[in-house]
Amino acid sequence: MAEKRLGIIMNGVTGRMGTNQHLVRSIQEIQKAGGVALKDGTRVMPDPILVGRNGDKLSRLAKQTGVDRWTTDIDAALADKNDELFFDSASTQLRAALVKKAIAAGKHIYVEKPTADTLEDALEIYHMAEKAGIKHGVVQDKLYLPGLLKLKMLREANYFGRILSCRIDFGYWVFEGDLQDIQRPSWNYRKKDGGGIILDMIPHWRYVVDNLFGEITGMFCIGANHIKTRWDEAGEPYDADSDDAAYAILQLKDGALAQINFDWCVRVRRDDLVTFKIDGTHGSAVAGLVDCWIQDRAMTPRPVWNPDTAEPTDYFKDWQKMPTVAEPVNAFKIEWEMFIRHMFDDAPFPHGLLEGAKGLQFVELATKSWQEKAWVDVPELKG
Repeated sequence: MAEKRLGIIMNGVTGRMGTNQHLVRSIQEIQKAGGVALKDGTRVMPDPILVGRNGDKLSRLAKQTGVDRWTTDIDAALADKNDELFFDSASTQLRAALVKKAIAAGKHIYVEKPTADTLEDALEIYHMAEKAGIKHGVVQDKLYLPGLLKLKMLREANYFGRILSCRIDFGYWVFEGDLQDIQRPSWNYRKKDGGGIILDMIPHWRYVVDNLFGEITGMFCIGANHIKTRWDEAGEPYDADSDDAAYAILQLKDGALAQINFDWCVRVRRDDLVTFKIDGTHGSAVAGLVDCWIQDRAMTPRPVWNPDTAEPTDYFKDWQKMPTVAEPVNAFKIEWEMFIRHMFDDAPFPHGLLEGAKGLQFVELATKSWQEKAWVDVPELKG
């Protein structure tokens, strides 16, 4: 069987997500499976080179994962004609400039989101990629989570009837660092370093709502800086001045409303760290990362409101858990395989850099709404 090599410049994968989701659970799992199969039977075998600014971290990661190639010289990596694809999961603040260099070097582009830190930069790299005629994509992994794939199937089957409302509840308690060790990097909570939950999470909600709930036409968002002092990796206190929670209401084109609560200062009491709920005239569903529960109109219980007695009904037992018909596959790996087929087979890939720019549009509109305490329209973003 014929095999093609795909040289991938993997920048900024020494972080938790870059290492675990992109390198170990995606690229190396693809390697173990013998590559990505193309239509003609050829298999594409990824060959990564790890790139970053810290040689010690890169060396340790390369040794830990068995990757042969690593460098701190990104310009040399971009100049190597044998590596065709540039991937970036490093700092958002540096991403647009690096993508521009990679496009100028003739590389195909696949990057984490946000694709930039401003809408202007996000649109600029999209236009540059289009003009250069390269393949380009942005990670939109949530769409390929098992729970959301089940929601997608329900919607395609018209299970909900007319969708009335949607809810996303996301978040968990991120420890301040004084009583328990932090479990997220301290830069996430400093404005000057590109921190803030709106920039970090709103791009996710944009593509989830667009693809599963409906087109967004307007929104109101308010952010909060709930915890103002945190402790960094060295155990030193610092001013945590970025938004660590936000709350949004969206108007969808078909008349439905969506509500999103996303929060790093909330203690979890729900089915999962994130839940997605759709209520429709014919049925409802609530999905977590893996599972999905449904309740149709014929199985809806009849609640009786009586504030004088303890509630006798267990409202969880009347929901039916959807079956899992196949072994779940890592969402990041699914999208990596899609993009590789897009590169070599020209297979459809709906998550180009324009979709990434829509995430930045949503960030800026959410911030504007918060600053002005006002409802804002969400115009269609065209390339």
